[in-house]
Amino acid sequence: MKRKWLKRALLALLGVGFVAALVNAWRPRPVAVDVEEVTREPLSVTVMEPGKTRVRDRYVISAPVGGRLERVTLHPGDAVSAGQVVAVLGSLEPPLLDTRTRAQADAQVRAAQAGVQQARAALERAETALEQTRTEVARQKQLAAAGSISTQALERALFEERGRAQEVVSSRSAVRVAEQQLELARAARGRLDRRPEDSERIEIRAPVKGWVLKVMQESEAAVAPGTPLLELGDPEGLEVVVDVLSQDAVRIQPGAPVRIEHWGGEAPLKGRVRRVEPSAFTRTSALGVEEQRVNVVIDLEDPVEKRGTLGDGYRVEARIALWHGNDVVQVPESALFRSAEGWAVFVAGSDGRIHERLVKPGQRNGLRAQVLEGLKPGDRVVVHPGDAVRDGVDYAVRQPG
Repeated sequence: MKRKWLKRALLALLGVGFVAALVNAWRPRPVAVDVEEVTREPLSVTVMEPGKTRVRDRYVISAPVGGRLERVTLHPGDAVSAGQVVAVLGSLEPPLLDTRTRAQADAQVRAAQAGVQQARAALERAETALEQTRTEVARQKQLAAAGSISTQALERALFEERGRAQEVVSSRSAVRVAEQQLELARAARGRLDRRPEDSERIEIRAPVKGWVLKVMQESEAAVAPGTPLLELGDPEGLEVVVDVLSQDAVRIQPGAPVRIEHWGGEAPLKGRVRRVEPSAFTRTSALGVEEQRVNVVIDLEDPVEKRGTLGDGYRVEARIALWHGNDVVQVPESALFRSAEGWAVFVAGSDGRIHERLVKPGQRNGLRAQVLEGLKPGDRVVVHPGDAVRDGVDYAVRQPG
């Protein structure tokens, strides 16, 4: 009898255990979630983009006239003072000529000499004719005074005198022209035999104190007027140029603080936005997407001693401040999601259930988001909510590790 009751008790226990297992299997399990508390602390919104340094005031020295440039002995990095000779231009050497060309130049000199002789002979004839005419005019005046000739004859003699005087003036001008032509012919002939020591030299001087940034033409060569020779600047007057997306550029204000990072030094450098350029340009990103970019010019505020050897054209990364708040209610940006009525978060309630709550977000920096309405410090929100997270479900906080 006792064994019979014991068997029934065991069967009852098995039945109760089976029913409990079924109930436990069908009961909803809590959803494992990661939660973070809503905090009130400072929040900064920045934009970070790569940029490069450049010398603010650059001076490109060019050849003022055409000539032969002597070899430039300066190199990038050399210091120069204002007024220092940085390049020398000499006269171009005459072209190579054959015997025929030289003979033609000699013939032109001889022809010019003959022209001078001819002009001088014409001048002598004109002066002789003028002297004879003046003698005849004097005789005609005596005869007219005695009434031996008519007034018309005297007037013709005076007219002849004036004509002879004009011929003398014209002949003297012809002599001067012939002499100039002779000088030109001799100069052209002389260039063929000019020696290097007779070459004219022009010294080109540095307009300001600075450093040589670039040498465009180092070797000796013939250069045309306006040919760039070298570039000067003062590396101490550095600025940083960063191109940002146009939608970020409209939020950047002149005077905004900037941190220059990853420039090679141990500590970031301080800077400040001087100018946001008004014109954008198109650039293709590494993914092949066309972007509208805007240049932002930044002044460095740290003294030269803290910049090390930072020079012209160096790559840096600039973190430009767009907005800052000292007392901001904020949550991880990954906790926000779009709902039918706007932005919302899942709040981990003290009752062990998830509650969906509408919020009004403000500023964001990619990691944290400002919350203007809907949350208070100390609330716990679900970060990275999955598909299983819904309003009203039970939750369990996922333990780290």
